[in-house]
Amino acid sequence: MAHRTTWLRSDFFDRPGYGGSTAAPGRTIASTAADLTTILDTLGIASCALMGYSGGGSFALGAAAVLGARVTAVATLAAVAPYDAPGLDWYAGMISSGVASLEAAAAGREEKLRYETSGVEYDPEFTESDVAMFGGPWGWLGSIAGEPAMPSGPNGLVDDDCGYVLPWGCDPATITTPVRLLHGTADRIIPSSHSQWLAANLPTATLDLHPGLSHVSILTHAEPTLTWLHETAPKNG
Repeated sequence: MAHRTTWLRSDFFDRPGYGGSTAAPGRTIASTAADLTTILDTLGIASCALMGYSGGGSFALGAAAVLGARVTAVATLAAVAPYDAPGLDWYAGMISSGVASLEAAAAGREEKLRYETSGVEYDPEFTESDVAMFGGPWGWLGSIAGEPAMPSGPNGLVDDDCGYVLPWGCDPATITTPVRLLHGTADRIIPSSHSQWLAANLPTATLDLHPGLSHVSILTHAEPTLTWLHETAPKNG
């Protein structure tokens, strides 16, 4: 039998609190695995490969840790490491807006919600290479980030950030399938030290550090990484 690839777009379903999805306060990095399982079972898909960007990379790792062999490979771009990662200075090198936002989350959901509704402005401090991305094929990314993704309020963002500073609810070190971690060394939204820690603590992980690339410009490697995922997936036949 020939190997069949089914591509599911990143907007195939929304995490709780985004789009038309109901918020789920208290969700963790591992929680996405339950939604993914429902989708795979409904579509009759036995296994899948996962790729995630930024915090989405952490959700991909969490799903792989929970679902085991059902996930054939994982790739992340600028992923977030666990908040309680031993030996990692989690905030080191992070932009001031990011530190303030995540420290509010660490103070609890109520404080994080108050922070997000206070009128505070988040400055991503994009690099020149990041800004250039919005004028090219990745221009659509800016149109779906922020308020367009959250028509019912900031619950999705609030619960994502709270989830990053909670225990993951799974151990990424138990992932047994291939993991590829990509990160730009100029990233100050999620510093590359996060992927370096993950690479040192995930037995099946390889790390691709890209000098000069930052949080958005690392996406120049997204398409080649999809090719890697396809080539890494086991073939039937």
